[in-house]
Amino acid sequence: MTSRDLHQQDPLVAGWIAKEMDRQEYGLELIPSENYVSRSVLEAAGSVLTNKYAEGLPHKRYYGGCEFVDEVEAIAIDRAKQLFGCFGANVQPHSGSQANTAAYLALINPGDTIMGMNLSHGGHLTHGSPVNFSGKFFKVVAYGVNPETELIDYNQVRDLATQHRPKLIMVGYSAYSRDLDYTTFRAIADEVGAYLVADIAHPAGLIAADLLNDPIPHCHVVTTTTHKTLRGPRAGLVMFREEFEKPINKIVFPGIQGGPLMHIIAAKAVALGEALQPSFKAYARQVITNTKALAEGLTKRGYRIVSGGTDNHLCLVDFTDRGISGKDAEEALGKAAITVNKNTIPRETRSPFVTSGIRLGAPAITTRGMKEPEMATIAGWIADVLDDVTNTKRQTEIRNEVHHLCERFPIYR
Repeated sequence: MTSRDLHQQDPLVAGWIAKEMDRQEYGLELIPSENYVSRSVLEAAGSVLTNKYAEGLPHKRYYGGCEFVDEVEAIAIDRAKQLFGCFGANVQPHSGSQANTAAYLALINPGDTIMGMNLSHGGHLTHGSPVNFSGKFFKVVAYGVNPETELIDYNQVRDLATQHRPKLIMVGYSAYSRDLDYTTFRAIADEVGAYLVADIAHPAGLIAADLLNDPIPHCHVVTTTTHKTLRGPRAGLVMFREEFEKPINKIVFPGIQGGPLMHIIAAKAVALGEALQPSFKAYARQVITNTKALAEGLTKRGYRIVSGGTDNHLCLVDFTDRGISGKDAEEALGKAAITVNKNTIPRETRSPFVTSGIRLGAPAITTRGMKEPEMATIAGWIADVLDDVTNTKRQTEIRNEVHHLCERFPIYR
């Protein structure tokens, strides 16, 4: 979807964009953090708003000429409030990581103790990983899943919180396939006098569609990305209660960012508007249905799904007893035009560059219009590849079959 001007002015970049478009169009995207935005979101993201500096907030800018971008940002804020039922929202964070940075620095101080989910159990880098700013700026206590059930161990969370008295508890995940009990998390936070922050970057669209538990009534601050299940541009968002409006807004700018990306804020506004439509609930419901169908299809072929299934848009496949690694699986499936990502699993024994599992999700293929029959077919293809990761002949055959399936479900009609 490159323009004629780009082809003429920079054929090298245009050529690589075109190749990426072909990869997306004729491959199956099963990475659960990826999705396809609408043409309207693409148009907003590529608009002339990219030319405008607008430091500050709507109607309180440090630059002139903001009268029109003010209205765009106000629309994005209003739609976020309407969609999630929050008091207020800051739509300026450039990413989910910056949204989390804003939450931390608005509520606590560097050196304070935080609790977050262990990365190898399904957490996120920004929830306290030692290689991330969150692990460098704060003292971190990690909670995880019960080794038997592979579900979050709320008793462990309470015991750790009581012992370490964190100032903030972060709730959320990047690779956990179950819903979260925000009521219990809030009770634990109250017991130790901690702030509760939910990072809903992954399930945001499912929460907005009322299909998963809602963190807004229980958390002091909620952060999210606007891509993944929300089908918006790659960016972040912070939602808050009234008492946190000033500290959140102040820490986003001038605390951690300069001028907001007004073209991306416009794209957020469009995506949030799309998520307010009745059709979005049907989409979100199908995402869960499709993910369950993928997990069930792989289970029937003898593959173990971490925690035994899924409540949301993703599932983890464990290869511990299969003699292959997540890296092996990712590479073999890639040759069959099925894109997944290797992922650590609970009780992981391999490095993050190798791993013992893969993470699968249905947001992108559901956007294409695929449903349960296609999930059964895709699960079969995945199992065929994983049964013999060295069988390049079968990988090529499946790649051709994937191409034909994708032709039936084009991304941009």
